[in-house]
Amino acid sequence: MSEGTSRYEATHIEVLEGSEAIRKRPGMYVGSTTVRGLHQVLFEVLGRSVNEVLAAGGGCVDVTLMLDGGVRVTDNGPGVPVEAAGDSGGVGLESLLTRPHIGAAPGDRYSTAWSTQGMGPCVTNALSSRLTAEVRREHVRWVQEYVRGEAVSPPAAAGPADSSGTSITFWPDADIFETTECSFAVLAKRFEDVAMLNRGLSISLTDERPKGGPRAVRFQFPDGPADVLAALDADSGVQVPPDIIAFEREDARMAGRVDVALIWRGLSEERIRTFANCVPTREGGTHADGFRAGVTAAINTHARRRQLLTATDPDLTAERVGRILTAVVSVKLDSPQYEGATRGKLGGATVKECVEQAVREYLGTWLAQNPEQAAEIIGRIKAPSWD
Repeated sequence: MSEGTSRYEATHIEVLEGSEAIRKRPGMYVGSTTVRGLHQVLFEVLGRSVNEVLAAGGGCVDVTLMLDGGVRVTDNGPGVPVEAAGDSGGVGLESLLTRPHIGAAPGDRYSTAWSTQGMGPCVTNALSSRLTAEVRREHVRWVQEYVRGEAVSPPAAAGPADSSGTSITFWPDADIFETTECSFAVLAKRFEDVAMLNRGLSISLTDERPKGGPRAVRFQFPDGPADVLAALDADSGVQVPPDIIAFEREDARMAGRVDVALIWRGLSEERIRTFANCVPTREGGTHADGFRAGVTAAINTHARRRQLLTATDPDLTAERVGRILTAVVSVKLDSPQYEGATRGKLGGATVKECVEQAVREYLGTWLAQNPEQAAEIIGRIKAPSWD
Protein backbone atom coordinates (compact mmCIF):
# COMPACT_ATOMS: atom_id res chain seq x y z
CA MET A 1 0.00 0.00 0.00
CA SER A 2 1.47 3.35 -0.98
CA GLU A 3 1.80 6.19 1.46
CA GLY A 4 -0.77 8.17 -0.54
CA THR A 5 -3.42 5.47 -0.18
CA SER A 6 -5.79 5.91 2.75
CA ARG A 7 -5.64 3.11 5.29
CA TYR A 8 -8.88 1.34 6.15
CA GLU A 9 -9.16 1.22 9.92
CA ALA A 10 -11.79 0.37 12.52
CA THR A 11 -12.43 4.07 13.02
CA HIS A 12 -13.85 4.23 9.49
CA ILE A 13 -16.64 1.74 10.28
CA GLU A 14 -19.99 3.37 10.98
CA VAL A 15 -21.82 1.44 13.68
CA LEU A 16 -25.58 1.88 13.71
CA GLU A 17 -27.75 0.32 16.37
CA GLY A 18 -31.44 0.04 17.16
CA SER A 19 -33.75 2.69 15.73
CA GLU A 20 -30.84 4.55 14.13
CA ALA A 21 -30.04 1.57 11.90
CA ILE A 22 -33.69 1.09 10.94
CA ARG A 23 -34.17 4.76 10.08
CA LYS A 24 -30.98 4.79 8.04
CA ARG A 25 -32.11 1.91 5.78
CA PRO A 26 -35.92 1.60 6.13
CA GLY A 27 -36.29 -0.41 2.94
CA MET A 28 -34.30 -3.26 4.49
CA TYR A 29 -36.94 -3.67 7.17
CA VAL A 30 -40.29 -2.84 5.53
CA GLY A 31 -39.51 -3.34 1.85
CA SER A 32 -39.90 0.23 0.63
CA THR A 33 -40.84 3.76 1.63
CA THR A 34 -43.96 3.70 -0.58
CA VAL A 35 -47.48 2.88 0.60
CA ARG A 36 -46.48 -0.81 0.58
CA GLY A 37 -43.84 -0.11 3.22
CA LEU A 38 -46.30 2.06 5.12
CA HIS A 39 -48.73 -0.83 5.34
CA GLN A 40 -45.91 -3.11 6.50
CA VAL A 41 -45.25 -0.70 9.38
CA LEU A 42 -48.85 -1.26 10.47
CA PHE A 43 -48.59 -5.03 9.99
CA GLU A 44 -45.59 -5.23 12.33
CA VAL A 45 -47.83 -3.99 15.17
CA LEU A 46 -50.99 -5.72 14.03
CA GLY A 47 -49.27 -9.12 13.78
CA ARG A 48 -48.35 -9.03 17.45
CA SER A 49 -51.92 -8.23 18.47
CA VAL A 50 -53.54 -10.84 16.24
CA ASN A 51 -51.18 -13.58 17.37
CA GLU A 52 -51.62 -12.71 21.01
CA VAL A 53 -55.40 -12.98 20.91
CA LEU A 54 -55.23 -16.16 18.83
CA ALA A 55 -52.88 -17.70 21.37
CA ALA A 56 -55.53 -16.99 24.00
CA GLY A 57 -58.16 -18.81 21.95
CA GLY A 58 -59.62 -15.81 20.13
CA GLY A 59 -60.50 -12.19 20.66
CA CYS A 60 -60.80 -8.77 19.08
CA VAL A 61 -58.30 -6.53 17.31
CA ASP A 62 -59.39 -3.05 16.24
CA VAL A 63 -57.47 -0.79 13.85
CA THR A 64 -58.30 2.92 13.48
CA LEU A 65 -56.97 5.27 10.79
CA MET A 66 -57.11 8.53 12.71
CA LEU A 67 -58.02 11.96 11.41
CA ASP A 68 -54.62 13.42 12.35
CA GLY A 69 -52.70 10.77 10.38
CA GLY A 70 -52.09 8.41 13.27
CA VAL A 71 -52.90 4.70 13.35
CA ARG A 72 -54.17 2.96 16.48
CA VAL A 73 -54.11 -0.82 17.02
CA THR A 74 -56.01 -2.12 20.04
CA ASP A 75 -56.50 -5.69 21.23
CA ASN A 76 -58.23 -7.37 24.16
CA GLY A 77 -55.41 -9.80 24.90
CA PRO A 78 -53.73 -10.17 28.31
CA GLY A 79 -51.55 -7.09 27.78
CA VAL A 80 -47.83 -6.90 27.12
CA PRO A 81 -45.70 -7.47 30.24
CA VAL A 82 -44.37 -4.21 31.68
CA GLU A 83 -40.83 -4.26 33.04
CA ALA A 84 -41.52 -1.36 35.38
CA ALA A 85 -44.28 -3.40 37.04
CA GLY A 86 -41.94 -6.33 37.62
CA ASP A 87 -43.59 -8.49 34.97
CA SER A 88 -41.29 -11.20 33.68
CA GLY A 89 -43.71 -13.55 31.94
CA GLY A 90 -42.58 -12.70 28.39
CA VAL A 91 -41.08 -10.00 26.21
CA GLY A 92 -41.57 -6.68 28.01
CA LEU A 93 -43.00 -3.49 26.54
CA GLU A 94 -39.71 -1.61 26.20
CA SER A 95 -37.93 -4.61 24.70
CA LEU A 96 -40.76 -5.12 22.23
CA LEU A 97 -40.58 -1.50 21.08
CA THR A 98 -36.80 -1.04 20.96
CA ARG A 99 -35.05 -4.33 20.23
CA PRO A 100 -34.91 -5.87 16.74
CA HIS A 101 -35.59 -9.57 16.27
CA ILE A 102 -37.69 -9.83 19.41
CA GLY A 103 -40.54 -11.20 17.28
CA ALA A 104 -44.23 -10.62 17.74
CA ALA A 105 -45.30 -14.12 18.68
CA PRO A 106 -44.11 -17.72 18.80
CA GLY A 107 -43.31 -19.07 15.36
CA ASP A 108 -45.82 -21.91 15.37
CA ARG A 109 -48.82 -22.99 13.34
CA TYR A 110 -51.18 -20.87 15.40
CA SER A 111 -49.39 -17.65 14.46
CA THR A 112 -50.23 -15.58 11.41
CA ALA A 113 -47.30 -14.28 9.38
CA TRP A 114 -47.37 -10.51 8.91
CA SER A 115 -43.68 -9.64 8.86
CA THR A 116 -41.11 -10.61 6.24
CA GLN A 117 -38.20 -9.97 8.63
CA GLY A 118 -39.80 -10.96 11.94
CA MET A 119 -38.79 -7.68 13.56
CA GLY A 120 -42.09 -6.75 15.16
CA PRO A 121 -43.22 -3.38 16.60
CA CYS A 122 -39.68 -2.05 17.10
CA VAL A 123 -39.63 -1.30 13.35
CA THR A 124 -42.87 0.65 13.62
CA ASN A 125 -41.51 2.61 16.55
CA ALA A 126 -38.29 3.51 14.75
CA LEU A 127 -40.09 4.65 11.59
CA SER A 128 -42.69 6.77 13.41
CA SER A 129 -42.35 10.41 14.34
CA ARG A 130 -44.01 9.48 17.62
CA LEU A 131 -45.65 6.48 19.25
CA THR A 132 -47.77 5.94 22.34
CA ALA A 133 -48.13 2.54 23.99
CA GLU A 134 -50.88 1.77 26.47
CA VAL A 135 -51.02 -1.52 28.36
CA ARG A 136 -53.99 -2.63 30.46
CA ARG A 137 -52.80 -5.43 32.68
CA GLU A 138 -53.66 -6.70 36.14
CA HIS A 139 -56.07 -3.78 36.76
CA VAL A 140 -53.44 -1.12 36.02
CA ARG A 141 -53.10 1.08 32.93
CA TRP A 142 -49.52 1.78 31.84
CA VAL A 143 -48.49 4.42 29.30
CA GLN A 144 -45.20 5.15 27.56
CA GLU A 145 -44.29 7.71 24.88
CA TYR A 146 -41.63 7.48 22.16
CA VAL A 147 -40.23 9.95 19.62
CA ARG A 148 -38.55 8.49 16.52
CA GLY A 149 -37.88 5.26 18.33
CA GLU A 150 -36.48 6.76 21.53
CA ALA A 151 -38.33 6.61 24.83
CA VAL A 152 -39.36 9.96 26.27
CA SER A 153 -39.67 8.40 29.73
CA PRO A 154 -40.10 4.95 31.33
CA PRO A 155 -43.55 3.34 31.41
CA ALA A 156 -45.72 5.06 33.99
CA ALA A 157 -48.83 3.87 35.82
CA ALA A 158 -51.72 6.08 34.64
CA GLY A 159 -54.61 4.84 36.74
CA PRO A 160 -56.81 1.76 37.04
CA ALA A 161 -57.83 -0.45 34.13
CA ASP A 162 -61.18 -2.23 33.92
CA SER A 163 -60.09 -4.49 31.05
CA SER A 164 -56.95 -6.08 29.64
CA GLY A 165 -55.13 -5.53 26.36
CA THR A 166 -52.62 -3.39 24.52
CA SER A 167 -53.05 -0.27 22.39
CA ILE A 168 -50.27 1.12 20.22
CA THR A 169 -50.83 4.42 18.43
CA PHE A 170 -48.21 5.64 15.99
CA TRP A 171 -47.72 8.43 13.48
CA PRO A 172 -45.63 7.30 10.46
CA ASP A 173 -42.70 9.63 9.86
CA ALA A 174 -43.38 11.87 6.85
CA ASP A 175 -39.64 12.43 6.50
CA ILE A 176 -39.23 8.74 5.66
CA PHE A 177 -42.35 7.68 3.76
CA GLU A 178 -43.53 9.01 0.42
CA THR A 179 -47.07 8.94 1.79
CA THR A 180 -48.53 8.51 5.26
CA GLU A 181 -52.04 7.73 3.93
CA CYS A 182 -52.94 4.06 4.35
CA SER A 183 -55.32 2.51 1.83
CA PHE A 184 -58.61 1.50 3.44
CA ALA A 185 -59.43 -0.91 0.60
CA VAL A 186 -56.07 -2.72 0.67
CA LEU A 187 -56.11 -3.10 4.44
CA ALA A 188 -59.73 -4.24 4.50
CA LYS A 189 -58.99 -7.02 2.00
CA ARG A 190 -55.99 -8.26 3.99
CA PHE A 191 -57.95 -8.15 7.26
CA GLU A 192 -60.82 -10.07 5.68
CA ASP A 193 -58.49 -12.83 4.46
CA VAL A 194 -56.87 -13.23 7.88
CA ALA A 195 -60.21 -13.25 9.70
CA MET A 196 -61.57 -15.90 7.32
CA LEU A 197 -58.60 -18.16 7.94
CA ASN A 198 -58.72 -17.86 11.74
CA ARG A 199 -61.90 -18.95 13.44
CA GLY A 200 -62.38 -17.05 16.67
CA LEU A 201 -60.72 -13.83 15.47
CA SER A 202 -62.66 -10.59 15.15
CA ILE A 203 -60.80 -7.78 13.40
CA SER A 204 -62.15 -4.33 12.56
CA LEU A 205 -60.98 -1.36 10.51
CA THR A 206 -62.28 2.15 11.15
CA ASP A 207 -61.37 5.13 8.97
CA GLU A 208 -61.94 8.55 10.57
CA ARG A 209 -60.52 10.47 7.58
CA PRO A 210 -63.43 10.73 5.06
CA LYS A 211 -65.09 14.15 4.93
CA GLY A 212 -68.50 12.52 4.91
CA GLY A 213 -67.85 10.84 8.25
CA PRO A 214 -66.15 7.69 9.52
CA ARG A 215 -66.51 4.34 7.78
CA ALA A 216 -65.94 0.99 9.44
CA VAL A 217 -65.95 -2.73 8.70
CA ARG A 218 -65.64 -5.72 10.99
CA PHE A 219 -64.66 -9.23 9.93
CA GLN A 220 -65.47 -12.42 11.82
CA PHE A 221 -66.14 -15.78 10.19
CA PRO A 222 -67.07 -19.12 11.78
CA ASP A 223 -66.20 -21.49 8.93
CA GLY A 224 -62.62 -20.68 7.92
CA PRO A 225 -61.68 -21.59 4.32
CA ALA A 226 -65.30 -22.37 3.47
CA ASP A 227 -66.00 -18.66 4.01
CA VAL A 228 -63.04 -17.76 1.77
CA LEU A 229 -64.42 -20.03 -0.94
CA ALA A 230 -67.89 -18.51 -0.69
CA ALA A 231 -66.42 -15.01 -0.96
CA LEU A 232 -64.26 -16.07 -3.91
CA ASP A 233 -67.25 -17.26 -5.92
CA ALA A 234 -69.39 -14.35 -4.78
CA ASP A 235 -66.85 -12.04 -6.42
CA SER A 236 -67.57 -13.86 -9.69
CA GLY A 237 -71.32 -13.45 -9.35
CA VAL A 238 -71.77 -17.21 -8.98
CA GLN A 239 -74.38 -18.61 -6.62
CA VAL A 240 -72.47 -20.95 -4.32
CA PRO A 241 -74.34 -24.22 -3.54
CA PRO A 242 -74.69 -25.04 0.16
CA ASP A 243 -72.81 -28.36 -0.07
CA ILE A 244 -69.24 -27.12 0.16
CA ILE A 245 -66.87 -29.94 1.04
CA ALA A 246 -64.66 -28.77 3.90
CA PHE A 247 -62.40 -30.35 6.50
CA GLU A 248 -59.26 -29.78 8.58
CA ARG A 249 -56.60 -32.19 9.78
CA GLU A 250 -53.54 -32.04 12.01
CA ASP A 251 -50.48 -34.00 10.90
CA ALA A 252 -47.42 -34.33 13.11
CA ARG A 253 -45.28 -35.35 10.15
CA MET A 254 -45.42 -31.85 8.73
CA ALA A 255 -45.77 -30.20 12.16
CA GLY A 256 -48.91 -28.45 11.12
CA ARG A 257 -52.49 -28.46 9.98
CA VAL A 258 -54.25 -28.39 6.64
CA ASP A 259 -57.63 -26.70 6.19
CA VAL A 260 -59.48 -27.27 2.90
CA ALA A 261 -62.73 -26.20 1.27
CA LEU A 262 -63.71 -27.21 -2.27
CA ILE A 263 -66.63 -27.40 -4.62
CA TRP A 264 -67.28 -28.24 -8.26
CA ARG A 265 -69.49 -25.69 -9.99
CA GLY A 266 -70.36 -24.34 -13.43
CA LEU A 267 -67.39 -22.20 -14.43
CA SER A 268 -65.03 -23.96 -16.85
CA GLU A 269 -61.84 -22.95 -15.08
CA GLU A 270 -59.86 -24.03 -12.06
CA ARG A 271 -59.73 -21.56 -9.19
CA ILE A 272 -57.52 -22.63 -6.30
CA ARG A 273 -56.42 -20.12 -3.70
CA THR A 274 -53.65 -21.19 -1.32
CA PHE A 275 -52.26 -19.85 1.94
CA ALA A 276 -49.37 -20.74 4.23
CA ASN A 277 -49.67 -19.36 7.77
CA CYS A 278 -52.32 -16.96 6.43
CA VAL A 279 -49.99 -15.51 3.78
CA PRO A 280 -51.33 -15.85 0.20
CA THR A 281 -49.01 -18.15 -1.79
CA ARG A 282 -49.76 -16.80 -5.24
CA GLU A 283 -47.28 -19.14 -6.91
CA GLY A 284 -48.72 -22.19 -5.15
CA GLY A 285 -46.23 -24.77 -3.94
CA THR A 286 -46.26 -28.17 -2.29
CA HIS A 287 -49.61 -27.70 -0.54
CA ALA A 288 -51.24 -26.89 -3.90
CA ASP A 289 -49.51 -29.84 -5.58
CA GLY A 290 -50.58 -32.21 -2.81
CA PHE A 291 -54.16 -30.95 -2.99
CA ARG A 292 -54.43 -31.52 -6.74
CA ALA A 293 -52.88 -34.98 -6.47
CA GLY A 294 -55.21 -35.96 -3.61
CA VAL A 295 -58.35 -34.77 -5.42
CA THR A 296 -57.37 -36.51 -8.64
CA ALA A 297 -56.61 -39.79 -6.84
CA ALA A 298 -59.90 -39.72 -4.91
CA ILE A 299 -61.96 -39.02 -8.03
CA ASN A 300 -60.29 -41.75 -10.09
CA THR A 301 -60.52 -44.34 -7.30
CA HIS A 302 -64.22 -43.67 -6.77
CA ALA A 303 -64.94 -43.64 -10.51
CA ARG A 304 -63.28 -47.04 -10.94
CA ARG A 305 -65.04 -48.59 -7.93
CA ARG A 306 -68.45 -47.40 -9.13
CA GLN A 307 -67.65 -48.30 -12.77
CA LEU A 308 -68.05 -44.67 -13.83
CA LEU A 309 -64.87 -45.27 -15.83
CA THR A 310 -64.61 -48.39 -17.99
CA ALA A 311 -61.60 -50.69 -17.98
CA THR A 312 -60.43 -49.11 -21.23
CA ASP A 313 -60.91 -45.51 -20.10
CA PRO A 314 -57.73 -43.70 -19.07
CA ASP A 315 -57.54 -42.06 -15.64
CA LEU A 316 -58.92 -38.55 -15.40
CA THR A 317 -56.05 -36.07 -15.34
CA ALA A 318 -55.52 -33.42 -12.69
CA GLU A 319 -56.13 -30.78 -15.34
CA ARG A 320 -59.48 -32.25 -16.28
CA VAL A 321 -60.57 -32.81 -12.67
CA GLY A 322 -59.72 -29.20 -11.86
CA ARG A 323 -61.52 -27.53 -14.73
CA ILE A 324 -64.73 -26.89 -12.80
CA LEU A 325 -63.16 -26.86 -9.34
CA THR A 326 -63.00 -23.98 -6.88
CA ALA A 327 -60.96 -24.54 -3.73
CA VAL A 328 -59.17 -22.91 -0.83
CA VAL A 329 -56.18 -24.69 0.71
CA SER A 330 -54.67 -23.29 3.89
CA VAL A 331 -51.77 -24.84 5.79
CA LYS A 332 -50.45 -23.66 9.13
CA LEU A 333 -46.98 -24.93 9.88
CA ASP A 334 -44.55 -24.59 12.75
CA SER A 335 -41.67 -24.05 10.32
CA PRO A 336 -42.87 -23.22 6.80
CA GLN A 337 -40.27 -23.48 4.04
CA TYR A 338 -40.56 -21.11 1.11
CA GLU A 339 -38.94 -21.14 -2.30
CA GLY A 340 -37.55 -17.61 -2.57
CA ALA A 341 -37.60 -14.59 -0.29
CA THR A 342 -41.07 -13.33 -1.24
CA ARG A 343 -42.97 -16.24 0.36
CA GLY A 344 -44.98 -16.64 -2.84
CA LYS A 345 -44.35 -20.40 -3.18
CA LEU A 346 -44.31 -23.01 -0.42
CA GLY A 347 -41.72 -25.80 -0.37
CA GLY A 348 -41.31 -29.00 1.65
CA ALA A 349 -41.89 -32.50 0.26
CA THR A 350 -43.52 -33.66 3.50
CA VAL A 351 -46.21 -31.02 3.14
CA LYS A 352 -47.15 -32.40 -0.27
CA GLU A 353 -47.40 -35.96 1.07
CA CYS A 354 -49.51 -34.97 4.07
CA VAL A 355 -51.91 -32.74 2.15
CA GLU A 356 -52.31 -35.33 -0.61
CA GLN A 357 -53.14 -38.09 1.89
CA ALA A 358 -55.56 -35.92 3.87
CA VAL A 359 -57.46 -34.83 0.76
CA ARG A 360 -57.50 -38.30 -0.80
CA GLU A 361 -58.87 -39.93 2.35
CA TYR A 362 -61.45 -37.31 3.28
CA LEU A 363 -62.73 -36.73 -0.24
CA GLY A 364 -62.77 -40.47 -0.93
CA THR A 365 -65.00 -41.00 2.11
CA TRP A 366 -67.27 -38.09 1.11
CA LEU A 367 -67.69 -39.45 -2.42
CA ALA A 368 -68.56 -42.92 -1.06
CA GLN A 369 -71.13 -41.46 1.34
CA ASN A 370 -72.69 -39.24 -1.34
CA PRO A 371 -72.84 -41.52 -4.41
CA GLU A 372 -75.46 -39.52 -6.34
CA GLN A 373 -73.56 -36.26 -5.98
CA ALA A 374 -70.31 -38.05 -6.75
CA ALA A 375 -71.72 -39.49 -9.97
CA GLU A 376 -73.00 -36.06 -11.00
CA ILE A 377 -69.61 -34.45 -10.34
CA ILE A 378 -67.71 -37.14 -12.24
CA GLY A 379 -70.20 -36.92 -15.09
CA ARG A 380 -69.55 -33.21 -15.41
CA ILE A 381 -65.79 -33.76 -15.28
CA LYS A 382 -66.04 -36.35 -18.07
CA ALA A 383 -68.45 -34.30 -20.21
CA PRO A 384 -67.12 -33.58 -23.73
CA SER A 385 -68.17 -29.95 -23.34
CA TRP A 386 -65.13 -29.45 -21.14
CA ASP A 387 -62.70 -30.61 -23.87
